[in-house]
Amino acid sequence: MLFEGFTLEERDIAGQRLRLRHGGKGPPLLLLHGNPQTHLMWHRLAPALARRFTVICPDLRGYGFSGKPPVSDDHAAYSKRAMAVDMLGLMRGLGHARFQVMAHDRGARVAHRLALDAPEAVHRLAVLDIVPTLEHFERTDMAFALGYYHWFFLAQRHDLPERMILRDVEDWFDLQTSREPKDRSFFHPEARADYLAALRQPGTVAAICEDYRAAAGIDLEHDRASRAAGERIRCPLLALWGARGRIGQWYAPLDIWRAYAAGPVSGGPVPSGHYMAEEAPEAVLAALDGFLDPAA
Repeated sequence: MLFEGFTLEERDIAGQRLRLRHGGKGPPLLLLHGNPQTHLMWHRLAPALARRFTVICPDLRGYGFSGKPPVSDDHAAYSKRAMAVDMLGLMRGLGHARFQVMAHDRGARVAHRLALDAPEAVHRLAVLDIVPTLEHFERTDMAFALGYYHWFFLAQRHDLPERMILRDVEDWFDLQTSREPKDRSFFHPEARADYLAALRQPGTVAAICEDYRAAAGIDLEHDRASRAAGERIRCPLLALWGARGRIGQWYAPLDIWRAYAAGPVSGGPVPSGHYMAEEAPEAVLAALDGFLDPAA
């Protein structure tokens, strides 16, 4: 059984329904998942972290079994700012005014925006296998365009990518999660079943596309405004990436993150591909040791 001892529930946050699990004791720690997954991606880390922290694992809006705002011309409902507001409201509703965050992939982009917009709330931030969205787009070259082609495919106008994906959602899931070749047994069967069940929910695929459309539009507006205003991440930042993935091949991640942070930046590669929390949980936990604050 995954997440033994955790409570599964739904909460309404400013009219947005969020599915989440929470458990453990200690300072609050928010875990945010990536695409095309749900909070079940944390099943190998959350129980271990719950020995020292109160762990909160939600499904982001649009993903999993959380609410799915409709498609819009400006994609504002899926801006990382709007998604960060969800997370801030969730944590405050649970009684946590200040907390630590660990986030992967799309969730890490939400966490980055949360740290900029609510610096008083984020005590420490760990990001897994990303550099800032703005850096990706402003540095785009042939390697990135081919390696992360889905950024440009999913951002196409509604409903072109949706129709293509919905012809065979499971096949798309397998292709999307094969950044490094993997067979279907890679994900835990219960987690994989949850990912696929969520993708088959009405509106999930459109929401994922809206997430990427927002990244190519309104998120860049917000990011450029933050850069022009000199806004930087104030809390300590840990950046980890998969040694078998693309981030470390294309970029010097720590150098990039230091340009976006006012506080200390640390981190490095983990012996895994992109899905670090499921591929190499022990290595991720080891990297977190000494970074997360159990006395916060």
